[in-house]
Amino acid sequence: MSQLRFNALKEVFRREPVKVEIPERLSRLYNQNVFSDETMKEYMTKSAYNYIKAAKLRGEKIPREIADQVASAMKEWALSKGATHYTHWFQPLTGSTAEKHDAFFSTTEEGGAIEQFNGSMLVQQEPDASSFPNGGIRNTFEARGYTAWDPTSAAFVIDTTLCIPSVFISYTGDTLDYKTPLLRALQSIDDSATEVAKYFDRNVTKVQSTLGWEQEYFLVDSALFNTRPDLQLTGRTILGHSPAKGQQLEDHYFGSIPLRILRFMQDLEVECMKLGIPIKTRHNEVAPNQFECAPIFEEANQAVDHNSLLMDLMTRVARRHNFKVLLHEKPFQGVNGSGKHNNWSLSTDTGENLLSPGKNPKKNLQFLTFFINTIKAVHDYGDILRSAIASASNDHRLGANEAPPAIISIFIGSQLSGVLDELEKVTEGKLSPDEKTDLKLNIVGKIPEILLDNTDRNRTSPFAFTGNKFEFRAVGSSANCAEAMMVINTIVSHQLKLFKKEVDGLIESGLQKDEAIFNVLRDYIKTSRKILFEGDGYSKDWEKEAAKRKLRNLKTTPEALKIEKEQKFKDVFIQNAVLSEVEIEARNEIKLEKYSTLIDIEAQVLADLARNHIIPTAVIYQNKLIENVKGLKDIFGAKEFQELAKEQIDLIKTISQRISSIKVAVDQLNSEKDKSHAIEDSQKRAEAYSNKVKPLFDVIRQDVDELEMLVDDEIWPLTKYRELLFTK
Repeated sequence: MSQLRFNALKEVFRREPVKVEIPERLSRLYNQNVFSDETMKEYMTKSAYNYIKAAKLRGEKIPREIADQVASAMKEWALSKGATHYTHWFQPLTGSTAEKHDAFFSTTEEGGAIEQFNGSMLVQQEPDASSFPNGGIRNTFEARGYTAWDPTSAAFVIDTTLCIPSVFISYTGDTLDYKTPLLRALQSIDDSATEVAKYFDRNVTKVQSTLGWEQEYFLVDSALFNTRPDLQLTGRTILGHSPAKGQQLEDHYFGSIPLRILRFMQDLEVECMKLGIPIKTRHNEVAPNQFECAPIFEEANQAVDHNSLLMDLMTRVARRHNFKVLLHEKPFQGVNGSGKHNNWSLSTDTGENLLSPGKNPKKNLQFLTFFINTIKAVHDYGDILRSAIASASNDHRLGANEAPPAIISIFIGSQLSGVLDELEKVTEGKLSPDEKTDLKLNIVGKIPEILLDNTDRNRTSPFAFTGNKFEFRAVGSSANCAEAMMVINTIVSHQLKLFKKEVDGLIESGLQKDEAIFNVLRDYIKTSRKILFEGDGYSKDWEKEAAKRKLRNLKTTPEALKIEKEQKFKDVFIQNAVLSEVEIEARNEIKLEKYSTLIDIEAQVLADLARNHIIPTAVIYQNKLIENVKGLKDIFGAKEFQELAKEQIDLIKTISQRISSIKVAVDQLNSEKDKSHAIEDSQKRAEAYSNKVKPLFDVIRQDVDELEMLVDDEIWPLTKYRELLFTK
C-alpha cells in the first residue's frame, strides 16, 4: 500500500498542465449545444414556438400535434450536432442525475433504416424505476416509472446524446424526483407573489423565483485519490492527521490559481458555455486545494438543472486533467468544508426585483412587503429549512468554522434592523396625514440609501439578506439545489397568501391599502423578532440565547428529519399542492434510509482500513523497533541499554496501546453497526447510527491519527493530508 502511495506521488510530479483551446470570446460558445429560444425560432414554425413560450410563461399544455412538430425540429437540430441517441435526463432522489439512452435509429418495413423521433418519444419515456429510491410508494416488483418532458428547461446535446430535462414519477403518479415538487413550488410562488405584487403594479402578470448558486469543491490528483479507499467509497477521508500547515495563514483564499487547476477551470468554462451555463466567477477558496465557481442568476428551475449538469461536467472534465472532484461537504478534517450557497430572490415580468428597493416610497413599500414576509415565513417554518439541507455529509460541516450553525436564524444588518424598529412603532389603524408623510419620507424613503452600505454578509448566518437577495448558506456542496429551493418558495408562497388575506380583510374594514399593509407588516415584525440575529452564530452564547428564544438546534440529520412528520410542516406542502402526504412520508423514509446506509458504509470502510491497513503497518514498524531494541541489548551493558533503549521501548508500548485501543473500538463499532442495522423503524435506526455508531469514528480516528505520527513515513499506507492538500 505504501508503494502505491509513493508511485502515485511520482506520477503527480510528472504531470503537465493539459492544453485547453479557448476562443477569443467565450460568449461565442454560449448555448452552442442548447435547443435555445434562438435555435427553436430557426428550426420550428412560429405557431409551435409560441406554444412552447406559452408553456414556459403560463404553464399551458402543448397539443399532441405541436409536440410532434417540436420533436421533429429537435431531432433535426440534434442530428446536426452529431447526436445519435436521445434520453430523458432526470434527477431521481439518489442525489445524482439519471438517463437511459435510446437511439434515433429505427428500421422500416422495407428493411431500411431511418432516424425517428416523434411527439410521444419527446413527451414521455419509460425507464425501469425498480431500483430508484421510492420510500414505499411502489413495490419492488412493480418496475414501471415514467419520465415526462419539462418544456420550461432547455434540451441540450452532450457528446452524441440529446438530453431532454424531465420529471420522474411512479406508475401511480407520485413524484420520485427533485424537479416535480420544485416546479409545483415555483407555480405556487408565482400565483401568490403575483397577487401581492399587484398591490403595487397592476401590470404584473408573473413572478419567478431566481437562483444564483455558488459551488464549492476540492480537487485532488486522480492518482492520489486512487490510493485512498475511504475517498473512493465515501467521498471523504475517514482517517488522516492534520498537516502542520493547513489554512491558518489564509494564503490560499483568492490567491493565484495553480496552472493545472486553471486549465481545468478554463476547460470547464468552455463546456459550460456550450451548454448555456452562465459561469461568471472562479477563485481559490479558503482551504488548500479548495475552489469555487458561480454563475449569473437564472430562473430557479433552469438554475437547478444547470447546477446538476455542472456537477456532472466537473467530473467529466476533471478526468481529462487527471483530477478527481470532491463534492463532499467535509472531505478533510481540520480545514473548511464545502457549501453551495443558494442566493434566492423574486422578480416580475415587468423587470422588478421584489427584494430590491426602488426610487419612490411605493417601490420601497413593495420591497418591505416581500422582505418582511420572507422573514415571517422563515420564522414560522425555519425548521423545515433545516431539514431541507440535512444529510450525513452536511452534518460534518454545519456549525464548523466555515459554515453556519444548525440553528436557523436570519441576518439583515443593523441598518435594516433599525428600519424594522421604526416600522414597529407605526400607529395601529388609520394614519394621520403627518404620520403618512413621516413614514414615507423618513423611514421607507431612506431604504435605498441605507442599503448602499448594507451589503456585508454575516458568514455565520444560515440565511442572510445581502442587499437584494437572501443567501441560504447552509446548503451542502453535494446537494441538489431543488430541495432547498422547493422549501423556500413553498413557505414564502404560503406566507404571502396569508398576508394578502389579512390585508384584504383590513381594506374591507375601511383602511386604505397602504395603511392595511403597514398594519400587517408591523404585526409580522413583532411576532418574528426571535428569528433575527446579528451576532456570532458559532458562539456558545448564541446557543444559549437561541434556546431562550425557543429556536431548535437540530444538530444531526435524524433530529432534523424527524420534524418533517409534524403536521404543521406537512400542511404547508399539502395546502400549497407541492407534496401530498404520501410523497412527504416517502421522501422522509428515503432520506432516513440514505443516512443510515451512508453511516453503515463509512463504518465498514473504517473497520477495513483499521484492521487490514493500519494495524498491520503498525505491527511491522513495532517489530522493527523490537529488533532494534534486541540489537541494542546485545551490544550494550544493562545500564547503557536501559538509557539508550528507553525511548524506543516507550514507543513500542505506545504503539501496542494504540493497536489494542483500535481493535477494541473496531469490535465495538461492528457490534453497534450490526445492532443499528437490525432496527426496523427507519427513524430509530437512523438515530442509532447517529448516536451509537458515528461517535466511535472519532475514537478510532484519534488512535489511528496518532499512529500516523509515530510510524515510519516510508511504510505508512495511506496518502497523507499534506500530500492530498498541497500536491499541485
